[in-house]
Amino acid sequence: MARRYWVETLGCPKNEVDSEKLVGTLLADGYAPATSPELADLVVVNTCAFVEAARQESIETVLALSDVRREGAQLVVTGCLAERYGAELAAALPEADQVSGFGVPVTLGTRPTTPGSPAVPSFDLLNLPRPRSGSPWAYVKVAEGCDRACGFCAIPSFRGKQRSRSIDSILAEVDSLEVQEIVLVAQDLASYGRDIGRRGDIIPLVQAVSRRVPRTRLLYLYPSELTDGLIEVMGETACPYFDLSLQHASRPHLRRMRRWGDSGRFAERIATIRRRHPDAAFRSSFIVGYPGETENDHDELLEFLETAQLDWAGFFPFSSEEGTYAATLPDADTVPPALMAERLVECSELQDAITAHKRSQLIGATVEVLVDRPGQGRSHREAPEIDGVVQLPEDASRALVGRFVAARVTACAGPDLDAELVA
Repeated sequence: MARRYWVETLGCPKNEVDSEKLVGTLLADGYAPATSPELADLVVVNTCAFVEAARQESIETVLALSDVRREGAQLVVTGCLAERYGAELAAALPEADQVSGFGVPVTLGTRPTTPGSPAVPSFDLLNLPRPRSGSPWAYVKVAEGCDRACGFCAIPSFRGKQRSRSIDSILAEVDSLEVQEIVLVAQDLASYGRDIGRRGDIIPLVQAVSRRVPRTRLLYLYPSELTDGLIEVMGETACPYFDLSLQHASRPHLRRMRRWGDSGRFAERIATIRRRHPDAAFRSSFIVGYPGETENDHDELLEFLETAQLDWAGFFPFSSEEGTYAATLPDADTVPPALMAERLVECSELQDAITAHKRSQLIGATVEVLVDRPGQGRSHREAPEIDGVVQLPEDASRALVGRFVAARVTACAGPDLDAELVA
């Protein structure tokens, strides 16, 4: 009987891709999926280490799965937390049989991490094959690492410098997944190819993927890399969805964050995109409470949100990360937790109202929806697992999973839309 595995994934879509590649390797090595962690011979936790809350969730998940695993089952910790804190994590988590960076050895126990030794991946996740997708869409990671030095981000310290895959390897993966929508991801997606002397390769990559699938979506675009050429190509993908990594709107504060841009440049770029692609949807994320954030900085962010009218936005409290520039800033620059929480609420309440208004404007419109599962789908305005969804009649859509259908929006409930199928 085949040994059974269970993989628990935490964190961002890039981690989802890593987990799928781990699964592909385990399947190739003769493992079979378990229906629950309690029934698995091997339990793998793919961790996140982006901020303190993510690290705590990762540790709690490891401990919880250790408690429920069956006798004799092996528990392996991999992912960002394992890569960043290797030996320290192995010493602090005796519950784990192995802490192994970004690679889970195919034959477990052959390259264990022991206190005093670094976590060593046994294979390169970026270029591993993966199984066919079980959904009509799939993430595809086109590069690993990041060359930027944002003041708040520790990712380059443990993911390393940017390392782009070849276009041919990416297209081979796209073909193998057999899906209707490909979501391209990387730490700095629009800079794809720059590390191998092929700046601007993101454009031919998007064009090539779009010839293979009906819908191509891009996540994590650094705003200074959003060229006119890329904007045009994204308008040709049947998915004018712009996920812009803005982080703030105040120019002096963005410089403290070691970031490019300001509210004026961002607003002008968004307006340009809307003129070219009136149906475009926008998402961004913002950090609240980064050291030195003043009331004027915060007010400018609120004003920008009102002006930009983004479809979606996420707001995150600043988390001081070891090894980053922000961690070296003086204590006098620290934003008090209570004030940070107050600013988070103000941003979230404003954006929730904007999102609700944007969704209500779609009532009566006919949209093209990819049916992800019976009763649920997404138009180009909704990224999978991140944004709202389009609710469809369950029985009528059951036979349409994996297909694009026309649907008329009849109502909205928070971030979600209700729609009826159009004959």
